[in-house]
Amino acid sequence: MYIKKILLAIVLLGLVGGSIFAYFVYQAIFSPNTKFETETATIYIPTDATYTELIEEISPLVKDVYSFDRIARRKGYIDHIKAGRYILTKGLNNNDIINTLRSKNRPIQLSFNNQERLENLAGRIAKQIEADSISLLNSFKDSIFLKSKGFTEESALAMYVPNKYEFFWNTSASQFRERMFKEYTRFWNDERLRKAKEIKLTPIQVMTIASIVQKETAKVDERPRVAGVYLNRFLNGWKLDADPTVIYAIKKHRNDWDTVIKRVLYKDLGLDSPYNTYKYATLPPGPIAMPDISSIDAVINYEKHDYYFFVANVENFGYHKFAKTIGQHNRNKKQYINWVNKQGINR
Repeated sequence: MYIKKILLAIVLLGLVGGSIFAYFVYQAIFSPNTKFETETATIYIPTDATYTELIEEISPLVKDVYSFDRIARRKGYIDHIKAGRYILTKGLNNNDIINTLRSKNRPIQLSFNNQERLENLAGRIAKQIEADSISLLNSFKDSIFLKSKGFTEESALAMYVPNKYEFFWNTSASQFRERMFKEYTRFWNDERLRKAKEIKLTPIQVMTIASIVQKETAKVDERPRVAGVYLNRFLNGWKLDADPTVIYAIKKHRNDWDTVIKRVLYKDLGLDSPYNTYKYATLPPGPIAMPDISSIDAVINYEKHDYYFFVANVENFGYHKFAKTIGQHNRNKKQYINWVNKQGINR
């Protein structure tokens, strides 16, 4: 009888112990384990992150790191960490958190526009994805890649069509570059290629003229007319005589990209640079800035007219006065110069 009581006690203790163990296991797996107050929290897991680094990243977001660690080890997550951007919802349990980190890498909406150089573009993109600006810039300037795609370092900016794109945060520099070339070829569809061919321009030449148009006017509705002036000049063998190209040439010559030049002086027009369209009748070697889509389409759908000249309209700021003859242009220009002088703009 005594032995039976002992055995029964042992069984009961085992059942109680097992129940307690099962309870704690259940709690560890299925009880909420987030401690952020917002509805969601985002965690970024770098490429090649170690489990220790993962724990450091997630510690501020969970109440019980120890229980998370136990479940992560049981589920084999510690050997299968995946880089990416993950969104945790308030109230998730350890099981759900680990399942999220395993399979729910969330993309970002990446955007860029109005970048003046590849260096600026690299800096802009580095703020949005994991790749740093140095690796991005090296990728952008990779001579082997550029040659294989028909670009030079001077024309490479033309490959990046400004828009909003969906990317995973852990995109590498080379992956970003390859994707953007695909977007470039997609942008230059049969219709756009046909229109460029009709005006005897390559896509890169279109992008180059579009970059000048972009710098000349911020008014989208005026861009086809400005593009028409430049195409009238270029297709008739004239020099473009575009002030923005001179400004770019000065910045490049000085290697000072932060300087602000509001007025081009006559002495600037003699600067010997392939970007100086007052000196050379050819197009610049590449875009002087990143044109947006409205400027690109303004070139291939340019307004057909007889204007060959234009100058800023001081009676309607932001727009320009257009002229068919040099005489008419000089009258418009005089009005502009008088206004500039009154403003004291010397540079």
